Amino acid sequence: MQEKTYPFERIRNLRIDNDLTQEEIATVLHVKQNTYSQYESGTLFYPLDVVIKLAEYYNTSVDYLVGLTDETSPYPRAKKHAGVL
Repeated sequence: MQEKTYPFERIRNLRIDNDLTQEEIATVLHVKQNTYSQYESGTLFYPLDVVIKLAEYYNTSVDYLVGLTDETSPYPRAKKHAGVL
């Protein structure tokens, strides 16, 4: 039986696999380090804009970050239009 991986574990594992500190990722997200620490521990749910930034930063899908798939490869990205995202 496979163990369930929680979404907050995925962001921690991605950070560690990329040899990054919580402070470095917090800077990318424009949040304080202690806020990011709470995202990783699962005590604070991260908002959609954070999920999107993390997916873009790690080149993965939002579905992977929230636990809907185990596939790390991202979907083809939509072209950004003026005023969108």
